[in-house]
Amino acid sequence: MYQNKIVLTPQDILEKEFKIDTRGYRLKEVDSFLDTIIGDYEQFLNIINSLEKEKADLLSEIMKLKQELRTAKTNAEIVKSTESNEMTNVDVMRRLSQLEKMVYGTTKTKEEE
Repeated sequence: MYQNKIVLTPQDILEKEFKIDTRGYRLKEVDSFLDTIIGDYEQFLNIINSLEKEKADLLSEIMKLKQELRTAKTNAEIVKSTESNEMTNVDVMRRLSQLEKMVYGTTKTKEEE
């Protein structure tokens, strides 16, 4: 995912050899290499910050969903406890729906004959 943004691998850094001039290493070559390393570190920091933000967002969503689940379980328990002896609107609607299916279902079959 982020592999195309990172130029150097740890092995590249470890194995890097600079050419030696009469006064030491070539400054432009060393500076160029260090600039590349700095660029990679900036990318790493951006990636880390992005992933931390995504993680925080996902954790808050998880907490919200857990709360919704707790609320749903509580509501389900309340419905179960009140459903035992009392007739609720849901029961009435189900029975009415079943009766409509039976009435209209038999009417349609008689009309088709």
